[in-house]
Amino acid sequence: QLQLVESGGGLVQPGGSLRLSCAASGFTLDYYAIGWFRQAPGKEREAVSCINSSGGSTVYEDSVKGRFTISRDNAKNTAYLQMNSLKPEDTAVYYCAADTLTVQAMCINQGAAYEYSYWGQGTQVTVSS
Repeated sequence: QLQLVESGGGLVQPGGSLRLSCAASGFTLDYYAIGWFRQAPGKEREAVSCINSSGGSTVYEDSVKGRFTISRDNAKNTAYLQMNSLKPEDTAVYYCAADTLTVQAMCINQGAAYEYSYWGQGTQVTVSS
């Protein structure tokens, strides 16, 4: 079964940290860019961060720059989103997606509404005291 599976979400206090994982099964991520997207209640899904297949190019949404770090380990077929200094407004369901588009195309041009090749099922992140 070809799929992406997110994990690592949970409840954290403001200022805390979480690391999300996006693991691929049934296919290799080596040739795919990875995007992290999020959807808060009552809001549209938005792009958070994207990374190209080699890990050498990344894009971040302005509100997470300096706080979130996207990375990948192709040997483990997994991508990550390290989230530090979390704020209540970061509360959302976080999804990962994989596609052969460029990171600019994923995170800027196409955004969260595009039908990427693979989508995960999402993991809930709640930032609250």
